[in-house]
Amino acid sequence: MTHTDDRSGTGRPADGPFPLNTRNLPPPQVRELPPPPRQTWKIIGPGIVGAGVGLASGEFILWPYIASQAGLVFLWGAVVGVVTQWFLNMEIERYTLATGETAVTGFNRYWRHWGAVMVVLTYAANLWPGWVTSSATMASYVFGGNPTFIALVLLPCIGAILTLAPVVYTALERLLFLKVAVIGGFFALAVIFAVKASSWADLPQGVTHVGEFPSELGIAVLMGALAYAGAGGGQNLCQSNWIRDKGFGMGHYVPRLVSPVTGKEDLTAAVEETSTQATSGYVFVPNAENMARWKRWWRFANTEQALTFVLVTVLTIVLSSLLAHSTLFGSSGLANDVSFLQDEGEALKAQIGSWFGVLFWLIGSFALFSAAVGIVDYTSRLAADVLKSTYMRGSRHSESRVYFWLVWGLVVIGMVILLVGIDQPLVLLVISACVAGLMMFVYGGLLLFMNRKALPAEIKVRGYRVAALIWVVVLFGVLSVLTVRQQILDVFG
Repeated sequence: MTHTDDRSGTGRPADGPFPLNTRNLPPPQVRELPPPPRQTWKIIGPGIVGAGVGLASGEFILWPYIASQAGLVFLWGAVVGVVTQWFLNMEIERYTLATGETAVTGFNRYWRHWGAVMVVLTYAANLWPGWVTSSATMASYVFGGNPTFIALVLLPCIGAILTLAPVVYTALERLLFLKVAVIGGFFALAVIFAVKASSWADLPQGVTHVGEFPSELGIAVLMGALAYAGAGGGQNLCQSNWIRDKGFGMGHYVPRLVSPVTGKEDLTAAVEETSTQATSGYVFVPNAENMARWKRWWRFANTEQALTFVLVTVLTIVLSSLLAHSTLFGSSGLANDVSFLQDEGEALKAQIGSWFGVLFWLIGSFALFSAAVGIVDYTSRLAADVLKSTYMRGSRHSESRVYFWLVWGLVVIGMVILLVGIDQPLVLLVISACVAGLMMFVYGGLLLFMNRKALPAEIKVRGYRVAALIWVVVLFGVLSVLTVRQQILDVFG
């Protein structure tokens, strides 16, 4: 980067350039907004990470399942869903670019326990290790064996990847860049060997049928697919943490998460973190020079998200749907879970050759494993950020060490659940089905409030982006009501 790499220098208390609430957290320090590097391609990455983590069961199971049952007429919903999340991600990034704080820390400035609520909901959705058993199940289609045993091997691998790499974000970014490249290579082969001309001919239906919902599928399934295309729940919130570790905007001054085993912690920052009076963020005076830099950061951040998160996610959904349409369209009795991928692999083996079906399962297993690494990362990041910024400000333990123990805690809990062989409790199943939409409904409203109230007039959210946040609140509010209603009907008949 062209600016200094001092992430922990001194600064003076904020004297008013940003109207941040200081009731629950100390005021931020005032510093210069670092200029973006001259070669901005070097800091592309958080959007790829977001896309890589999000390319999971929705993109590999739910959207292909819809294509196998209803054709390609609902692909317009994927574009609407991903673009909606692009606006949401950008408002999460806006706050972090301007303050160096995560959006969750910003929420805590208005009520001390907002972050704890978000963490509890995220754990409720991710505590059960379905995020690793799906990868293990796909691996068993190729190698045989017990998926539970395979998952027990994969879980410590996830913990090692996230806690032994010197810089956690760098390891995650490299893994997910590899994932996106591997998936891209597979779909290039699929276009050549597997996607039929009839499927290409039906593709324009995704545009000509905008606004139509296939009647043969439940509204809850379709609304869920539309709303969760790309990411969902706590993952979107973690966009703050990822751009901060990459050094975007005022996040440049915040220490990155490093491994307590192999990494090197910033000792100056560690001393500062142990003070109960330490700052939790950094702001800039909106003068002419800083505003010129802000405009460049904001333009770059929007472009990075559009060309990575949005483009990669939409292309993956379209191509995976085309593949499912070419192999399984019209097939009845298909399950909307990981066993759908077994049916699709068998169809590919029959139509193309055994090698292609096996390759499909291998790529799918790797993709779901990479997503599992990302899920453990963002769940632990959110919790570590909330604990350190709000509840452990005077503790000698750094955020990196808190993150280390949270990662291994999630891994150990997953292993215990698998070893004991307990089926997922009904209450967790219901919560996990309801939680993502509910979270996004709540923090969509919080972002609208915060990015209007906490930021100076020059950079606060306005115009069509306010309308986009209102759309987020309405969409996820409706989805939450539909999902909760469906779960009540499922439980009580």
